[in-house]
Amino acid sequence: MLRTVFRGTLALGLLLAAPVQAGVPEAISDVILPGYEAFTAATEALDAAAEADCRPDALRTPWNAAFDAWMGISHLRLGPSETDGRALAIAFWPDPKGSGARTQARILSAADPALLDPERFAEVSVAARGLFALERLLYDPALSGDYACALTRATAADLARMAAELETDWRETFAPLVLTAGEPGNDRFLTPAEARQALFTQLMSGLEFTADQRLGRPLGTFDRPRPERAEARLSGRGLRNVELSLAALERLALALAPQSPRTRDGFERVRERAAALDDPRFEGVSDPPGRLRVEILQQRLHALRDVLQAEVGGALGVSVGFNAADGD
Repeated sequence: MLRTVFRGTLALGLLLAAPVQAGVPEAISDVILPGYEAFTAATEALDAAAEADCRPDALRTPWNAAFDAWMGISHLRLGPSETDGRALAIAFWPDPKGSGARTQARILSAADPALLDPERFAEVSVAARGLFALERLLYDPALSGDYACALTRATAADLARMAAELETDWRETFAPLVLTAGEPGNDRFLTPAEARQALFTQLMSGLEFTADQRLGRPLGTFDRPRPERAEARLSGRGLRNVELSLAALERLALALAPQSPRTRDGFERVRERAAALDDPRFEGVSDPPGRLRVEILQQRLHALRDVLQAEVGGALGVSVGFNAADGD
């Protein structure tokens, strides 16, 4: 309770102290900070559940809740997310070479208890940590036994640690930088426009990632569809991640530019199209009618990108800049 009160007081203080910036204070206070707080809470619950009972059946529900919370902020690849490769350590995907599974298999084979010490585990390859490492431990029946249980607990604890650090860094360090853009001493954002551009770039890059990766990877090509490349295929979260990502992006877009009717309509259209797919793992891409439905959704996301550029970007007076995820 005290922590929640402190966060609310701090956020209010930051907003009152900040210069007026179109949509930026609202995005921070109403969308970004609550998103990180929700992710921290969800990973803390997962960590506590793993300590109590590390069996997959006991952890799938809190793991899915943590993944749901991550989808609310996964597109924010700037500032604290870049530190120590946190975003990749939380969700290493795409993983086209399967390095996460291979590294995790080596860890399980070695069964070294010392590796599970929090400080040592924090140095493990990002490919073998986070949500996707836990997905394998919870959904692959071949990964079982006492050491797998201990590894599950270590991975959940590491995830909770990273989530708490992300939230703290955003709340105490990065949010004040965004909100005081252009003020003396702020070397990160030299003008308010730079802060607006940074958040707008996250919005646009998040939409492109969903279109080009979450949909594009399972689509593959017409001659060679690749449903096995869908995000979180083991747990069947591919379509859910698309829907949750779009909901998070809509919240950010409308916080940045609330008077955006074309943006609202565009998100409504893609939301309806996604809900109509009824294909959690994108297995339908192997069938021409199913593939066409996913392609239509992807096309609507590309059209929505143009709407956001014109309407939200126009309201903010900015265009897309460089993003840390570019080139992944």
